Amino acid sequence: MFNESGKGPAPERLGHADTLNTLAAARPERLKVLAEELLARLGDIRVIANRTGLVMMPMRDTVKNVDFHLGEVLVSEAHIADPEGHVGYGMTVGRDLERAMAMAVVDLFLAMHGGDDRVTAFLAEESTYRAVLDAERMRQVEATRVEMETF
Repeated sequence: MFNESGKGPAPERLGHADTLNTLAAARPERLKVLAEELLARLGDIRVIANRTGLVMMPMRDTVKNVDFHLGEVLVSEAHIADPEGHVGYGMTVGRDLERAMAMAVVDLFLAMHGGDDRVTAFLAEESTYRAVLDAERMRQVEATRVEMETF
């Protein structure tokens, strides 16, 4: 999400949805490295789903303030659990099952252990990185704005 301050939300204040959004937007190579580090600490896990599929892409008509479906988007989805019932979930746009699984591994680790310094730092770095990219994109969009006079 775009944050005009240029800083992302503090990781300790992220809700589950915000955490998943941060993980989904994280740089894939960094996410996969983190997941590999955490995987050894998880113990036995069960894969519930690891698949690609199509989902409808919702958009909002800002004039009428109603939602509509723009079309279908290819996604990769992973859903895992531990023997105690904690679950981890990941969904990313495109065909990258490793990325979705890495996201699910981090989510499961957070469900089992809460945040630790490594995961908290990762979420903060990725949130800040994404906020900087979003701010730059907004600057580029603003540079193309044309002021029209009305008569």
